[in-house]
Amino acid sequence: MPRVVIVGAGPGGLASAMLLARAGADVTILERQPHVGGRTSSHGSGGYTFDLGPTFFLYPRVIEEIFRACGHELRDEVEMVRLDPQYHLVFGGGGSMRATPDIARMEREIASVSPADAPMFRRFMEENRVKMERFRPVLEKPFHGLGDVMTWPMIRLLPLLRPWLSLDQELGRYFSDPRVKLAFSFQSKYLGMSPFNCPSLFSILSFLEYENGVFHPMGGCGAVSQAMARLATDAGVKIRLGEAVESLEFDGRRIVAANTARGRYACDRMVVNADFAHAMTKLVPDNIRSNWNNKKIESRRYSCSTFMLYLGVEGTFPDVEHHTIYMSRDYESNLGDIESRHRLSEDPSFYVHNPSRIDPSLAPRGHSSLYILVPVSHQHANIDWQTEAPRFREKVLDQVRRIGLPDLRPLIRHERMITPPDWENGHAIYRGATFNLAHNLGQMLHLRPGNRFADLEGVYLTGGGTHPGSGLPVIYESARISSRLLLQDIGLPYDHCVAEDTGARPSNLLGRLFAARESRGEKHQMTA
Repeated sequence: MPRVVIVGAGPGGLASAMLLARAGADVTILERQPHVGGRTSSHGSGGYTFDLGPTFFLYPRVIEEIFRACGHELRDEVEMVRLDPQYHLVFGGGGSMRATPDIARMEREIASVSPADAPMFRRFMEENRVKMERFRPVLEKPFHGLGDVMTWPMIRLLPLLRPWLSLDQELGRYFSDPRVKLAFSFQSKYLGMSPFNCPSLFSILSFLEYENGVFHPMGGCGAVSQAMARLATDAGVKIRLGEAVESLEFDGRRIVAANTARGRYACDRMVVNADFAHAMTKLVPDNIRSNWNNKKIESRRYSCSTFMLYLGVEGTFPDVEHHTIYMSRDYESNLGDIESRHRLSEDPSFYVHNPSRIDPSLAPRGHSSLYILVPVSHQHANIDWQTEAPRFREKVLDQVRRIGLPDLRPLIRHERMITPPDWENGHAIYRGATFNLAHNLGQMLHLRPGNRFADLEGVYLTGGGTHPGSGLPVIYESARISSRLLLQDIGLPYDHCVAEDTGARPSNLLGRLFAARESRGEKHQMTA
């Protein structure tokens, strides 16, 4: 029986474990934390429970298919509640919208901000429905090199994808009011991206919310990770918690074992679910990585980070929606502070998660578990967080009053704060860039670290650092792609790792356009 070691029990590692065990592999997961889930885990105390990172499920199709391929139904394991409204958008420049999947109601919400833009919502949905269906095969296939993007079908996609446009420019084809464009582009934050710089392709993110829904797993997103771990264990996967991988052993460039403080784990294949840049620079000798060496990793572009406050507070806030996003009055300047100037904004955008209003399991009766996220620069010398963290906390607590919350200070009964250095040092995330490598056009498809990692033999990648990228749906897809490649390589059945209706393969022309745009020095860095 082939032995597979998975480094990290994040969502990609857990999905890989389920799929590989289903095919008959002998799977061991080594996880540095005392719990599963990575950033998709839960924490808290005193009856307060918080998601660490992701707070909802978008486009659950992929994870549902993975559960089904392993003989289970996601919704039999975890109750999933579709939200309506999906979130409340508050614009610093004035106005607000409660985004709803009900088309007629959403048109009225848009009209409350910009009457002229409301009729364009249906056209946006219709055209992005086609874009998503035509582009979905690209998200479900590996890209080993330029040859894998050399087919005719992608040429036919170019007029639909318009890679020469930014997301903001793409939305300008539908909407004129900057606030409405932000309502359909802030989703690029899920990937740590700026709508003013990221590719137009990502208009599919907001489309997916309205088409497929935004879901809250009862018990929090960590409940899904726990269910995956339970099913993986039932299938024979061995999950070793609290065992950080301290070193990897190679025979030349071929992986042979992982070492922890508790022992040596020999393997025939390895799946790396740890943060890509951190794992490579800490665990793999630089001289055996011919392409993704330390110099190249250092030179790559990375996403923003996040400043986090997890607050257990006395009282409930029924007028504050499950998800609320405040967008800075000068949103573009706020993004510039994050990606270019690497400083803290005076009017930062932020996101508040108030799940206790529908999920009583997350806080004591009469109390709330509030999650506050502020996009900030990844680790940079301009910001000394040891000095800035206390001051920025005060600013954030003042800032959240803009969405109708009271002064929370006298109500706080539990508090945890995470800054970019905490993400880097406590959670092993390179530069504290919580959304991993940026998704600019020069770091997508074959230009991202491959699912079958070509620098090393027998090593496969899953998670936000490989293709297709960051965000839960595509991280789960990366697990499916990498598992399929691994099983093909060792001769085990892999049909259950194939997505439905994968369609045609993409073309080299898009790759050439990506490279050409990047060579002109255009900025596409993910920022917030």
